[in-house]
Amino acid sequence: MNSESLRIVFAGTPDFAAAHLAALLNSHHQMIAVYSQPDRPAGRGKKLAASPVKQLAEQQQIPVYQPITLKETAAQAGLAVLKPDLMIVVAYGLLLPQAVLDIPRLGCINVHASLLPRWRGAAPIQRAIEAGDTETGVCIMQMEAGLDTGPVLSRLVCPILPTDTGGSLHDRLAVIGTQALLATLDQLATGNVNAEVQNDTAITYAHKLGKEEAKLDFTRSAQALWQQIRAFNPFPVSWCLLPNGERLRVWHAEHDLQNTNKNPGTVIGCDDNSLRIACGEGTLLLTELQLPNRNRMLMRDIVNGQLLTLHAGDALA
Repeated sequence: MNSESLRIVFAGTPDFAAAHLAALLNSHHQMIAVYSQPDRPAGRGKKLAASPVKQLAEQQQIPVYQPITLKETAAQAGLAVLKPDLMIVVAYGLLLPQAVLDIPRLGCINVHASLLPRWRGAAPIQRAIEAGDTETGVCIMQMEAGLDTGPVLSRLVCPILPTDTGGSLHDRLAVIGTQALLATLDQLATGNVNAEVQNDTAITYAHKLGKEEAKLDFTRSAQALWQQIRAFNPFPVSWCLLPNGERLRVWHAEHDLQNTNKNPGTVIGCDDNSLRIACGEGTLLLTELQLPNRNRMLMRDIVNGQLLTLHAGDALA
């Protein structure tokens, strides 16, 4: 038997959030409004583009609000007029002040893609892979004024596979996140919720990804670089410099623990399978690359097309 139908305001912006909005639209709950970040310039033409959440909401004829901030009284009054039972926040991108958190009858809940309190913050999926974690998950959290500090209402665990990238793990977590969210809504509607206070001694922070940190530092271990490459696929994509100074983007790689006694960044060899690079520890095997002004390609296609000329002893930076 279905629980009470809740009047819900949804706040989110990217694809991860849109997946959760889509699940809510197929539920028995009532979506009365959607909040999303203001349209941003996108593409080569830098034309203003609506977020995935806004696009979905407009397709379903749900009112969309795009305030620059929720700290102003006018924005808060507009939300209060809606009289929501609950506000659901998924990768919205704006902080919710206490005045906003207090408006919905059941407060505000957040879908967060980590096992809180590990990886609070903006980029939990990528930071978990980059750190070499073997598992992550999704938490549904009752929101407080602090950054991801509230009690956890439910959590689902997800393994991180050696083949996972930031993109593939994102997609899996979006699926289990919707499952956890819908189950939590039923619990909230019936008052059957057990809130778990976060352990403040186990906190780590998932800082926002920056393009400047995507450069490969070959003095690090091959394993650390392998984790970075996976984490930063599909954004911001790891890269290094060819001997001629041009940028080489690295989409996929493997790693070998065996040391080569070569200077970090030295080319060890190249064949149909990989371009092998000496690291501070071990060897990095680059298997899918993107040459300047070209699409991403497997190493065998680069070799067959004679598109990259590198010899043992050459150095990448």
